Amino acid sequence: MIDVKNITKRYNGTVVLDGVSLSLPAGGVISLIGANGAGKSTLLSIISRLLPMSSGTVEIDGLDVTTTPGEVLARRLSILRQDNQIMSRLTVEDLVAFGRYPHSKGRLTDEDRKHIAKALRYLDLEPLAGRFLDELSGGQRQRAFIAMVLCQDTEYILLDEPLNNLDVKHAVAMMKLFRRTADEFGKTVVLVLHDINFASCYSDRIVAMRDGRVVHQGPPEAIITPDVIRDVYGVEAQVMENAGQRIALYYQ
Repeated sequence: MIDVKNITKRYNGTVVLDGVSLSLPAGGVISLIGANGAGKSTLLSIISRLLPMSSGTVEIDGLDVTTTPGEVLARRLSILRQDNQIMSRLTVEDLVAFGRYPHSKGRLTDEDRKHIAKALRYLDLEPLAGRFLDELSGGQRQRAFIAMVLCQDTEYILLDEPLNNLDVKHAVAMMKLFRRTADEFGKTVVLVLHDINFASCYSDRIVAMRDGRVVHQGPPEAIITPDVIRDVYGVEAQVMENAGQRIALYYQ
């Protein structure tokens, strides 16, 4: 379980997160949604210890993220940020292998190589394994970074806007992959998403944020409603249900 208690984050006096408390159960797919500036990415970065919090606590299965040794936390939790640096002379396979560092400390074992091969296969990257990152499209690079995170083989996988640079076909395939990762391997996948319909169709739980606070949370059927969408985004929406999934059609 990810247990967030009264998290506040300030930048030069500006409050970005305002007393956020949240309990995310282990297992399944959880999506964080909200307008730009709602605090989604900041919250994800604080949970993963990429950003310090101004006040509050975060625990992962009882481990305080501020005091737990990095090598211990890295075996429990992995994260993909939005602003990944492109290392041009690095191949796809080399990048994916970085995901094994918390386990191998740079000395790859046969077990590590199995995880690397599995991640490349999982993301359909085997034909690109020897290509340099600067030779890839934006979508191909995004898949390579996600493969690196999955290769780390942690219980909790945090992904900040993982559908960036992906066309509809690959975005759907990616969401199916996250769903399969949670269902078949018992992982907890936490995503920051802008497309609420992807959140609706593939999530077990949706957390909606506005102005640095959690304003709604629950299963998709409780969140993808005209009233909640109006409250979170300030727009009117018509919601349709098809085969048990809710789809929002926007209009002003």
